[in-house]
Amino acid sequence: MSQDLYSSRVLELAADIPHVGLLQNPDGRSHRVSRLCGSEIEVDVCLQDGQVIAAGIEPKACALGQASASILMRHILGATADELRAARDAFKAMLKGEGPAPSGRFWELRYLEAVKDYPPRHTSALLAFDAAVEASERASAKQEARGEI
Repeated sequence: MSQDLYSSRVLELAADIPHVGLLQNPDGRSHRVSRLCGSEIEVDVCLQDGQVIAAGIEPKACALGQASASILMRHILGATADELRAARDAFKAMLKGEGPAPSGRFWELRYLEAVKDYPPRHTSALLAFDAAVEASERASAKQEARGEI
């Protein structure tokens, strides 16, 4: 495998994930598993006025999944469900070679650009963002059902 795949920055990110630990009463929770490698990530979010005000994560993933989780959790507070979805979609497009690295809040995903040459690794790299999108959608639905939105 390419040394770029596990660059020093990717390994630094993987070793330093903020907001580790699940929340007591999240508005939304999602658990995702990569069937290929067995990586697992669980993400909790609390929303207020459509923005993430609290988040927690329980990562049990490879270095690439953990690096992605680190980038997510460094910038998730204040993000909206739409921003999370846009970042996930831009990240997915980058991995497929269909677009540039995401910009804005989640610009650090560029450090995972080398993953595009390893399609079996795409799922584990995307786990955290897939879970965050699903958790935020669940949180929004829960708030809507309670009449809070």
